[in-house]
Amino acid sequence: MAMVAIMPILRTPPAEPIAHYPVVIIGGGACGLTAALAARDAGAEVLVLERDPSPRGTTAMSTGLIPAAGTPEQAAAGIEDSPERLAADIIAKAKGGDAAVVASLARQSAGTAQWLREAHGVPLSLVTGFLYPGHTAMRMMGTPNRTGEELMAGLLNACTAAGVDILTDATATDLVADDAGRVTAVVVRRPDGSEEAIACSALILACSGFGGNAEMVARHIPEIAGAVFHGHPGNKGDALLWGEALGAATADMNAYQGHGGLAAGHGIPILWPLIMQGGFQLNKLGQRFANEALGYSEQAAKINAQPDSIAYSIFDERLHQLMLGFDDYHDALRAGAIIEAATIPELANKTGLPEAALAQALADVEAMTLGQKPCPFGRDFTGKPPLAPPYRAARVTGALFHTQGGLMVDGEGRVLRADGSPLPNLFAGGGAARGVSGAGASGYIAGNGLLTATGFGRLAGTAAAMIAKG
Repeated sequence: MAMVAIMPILRTPPAEPIAHYPVVIIGGGACGLTAALAARDAGAEVLVLERDPSPRGTTAMSTGLIPAAGTPEQAAAGIEDSPERLAADIIAKAKGGDAAVVASLARQSAGTAQWLREAHGVPLSLVTGFLYPGHTAMRMMGTPNRTGEELMAGLLNACTAAGVDILTDATATDLVADDAGRVTAVVVRRPDGSEEAIACSALILACSGFGGNAEMVARHIPEIAGAVFHGHPGNKGDALLWGEALGAATADMNAYQGHGGLAAGHGIPILWPLIMQGGFQLNKLGQRFANEALGYSEQAAKINAQPDSIAYSIFDERLHQLMLGFDDYHDALRAGAIIEAATIPELANKTGLPEAALAQALADVEAMTLGQKPCPFGRDFTGKPPLAPPYRAARVTGALFHTQGGLMVDGEGRVLRADGSPLPNLFAGGGAARGVSGAGASGYIAGNGLLTATGFGRLAGTAAAMIAKG
C-alpha cells in the first residue's frame, strides 16, 4: 500500500501576505466557529478560512448534541451529574485515553454550553427522555430541532454578531513556518485558482479528520475501509499532515465514530434512541448478530460483516412516536426509508426477511424483554414494553462518520511534539485533534465529537488569543 505523503511546510510565502490576523482558524465547523467566538471574547481579531461557500462542516450532518455535565438545566430537572461523572463515563467507554485532557473537557463542558447560550445566543436546551449508550446521566444539550444544521446556524449568527471575519471559498493549501515550528502564514487558494498568503500570530487547525481520505482510512482503520463515508468531503487529513510535518505527535489513529444505522441508499441516519428503547437489528437471514445497545459506533463494523453489509432495524409504533422528535427521522420518512407493516407476514414481505426467522426473532426478543430468557449477546431488554404491531423497519448499513485519532494536544488545545513540548503557536481541536474515544470504534459515546469540537474550540481560541496578544 502506498504511504500518505507528508505535506511540506514552506519557509517563505509564495507572495507577500495580503493581511495579518492575530488568530487564523482553518475550518468553519463547530470547532472553528467556537474557537473564533472565544478568541474574539479574549480581544483578538480573528479570520476563519472555510473551503465551502458557507460554513457547515461535519457538524451540519450530525444531530448537534453536546454533552454538558452539572448544568442548571440538569439541576432543575432533578438530574444528578458532575464533570467527574462525565469524565468517568468517557474513560470507561474508551477503556483508556488521556485522563487529563478528558478531565479538562468535562470540567468546562457546562460552562461552554452556558457561554454559547447566554453570551452568544446559541439556542441550547437539555434533551431528556432517554440515555445514550455509555452515558449514566441525561446531559445532552441540543438546539430546538436537534440538528447540526441548526447548531451551525446559531454559531454562524453568533460569529457575525461578534465581528468574526469569515473567508469562504478559501482552501488552505500550505503553511509557512520557521525552523522552530512557529507558523507565520497560511496560503489560500481561491476559486479562480489564484493563491494568497495571510499572516498570523497563532493558528488553530479546525479542519476535521481524515474520513474523506480513502488512502488514510485504509492505512489507519482497515476494519472500516470501504464503508460508506457519511461526513464532510473536505475531511482529507490536511491538519494531520501539516502537524506531522511540523514535528507533532499523533495518537489513536485507528479510532473513529461509526454508525450502525445509516439508511441504505438514502444517506440518512436512523438514530439510536429507537434501539436503546427496545428496537433491535437483524441481518438479511433474519438473525440477530450483536448486542446493539453497546453503541452505534461499534455496530457499524458488525453490520458490515453481515451478508451484503446490510441490517434491518426492527421497531414499532411506540418507538416511531419517540423518533418523531428528531428531524433526521422525518427526513427518513419523506425518503421512504421507513417500512410499516401491520403483521409479521407483511413485514417479512416488505423487507424480504425470511418470515419464520423474523417471527422467531420477534418472539425471542419479547421473551428477553419479559425476562423469560437471556440475550445470547448479553443485552438487557427488560424494563421496556415488548414490541407490538404495527411494526416498523429500516434497511441500514454501517457507515464511517468521522475519525477520532489526530494530533496530540494538551488541555488547552496546544499541539504537542512527541516529547510532550508544545509547538510555539499551533492549536488543534475537533477532528484535527486526538479525540477522547480511545482506540478503535467501541470507545465512542454520543457527543464525543462535539464535546471536543466545542470544548477544544473554546480552550484553543482563548489560549491562541493570549499568545497572539504577546
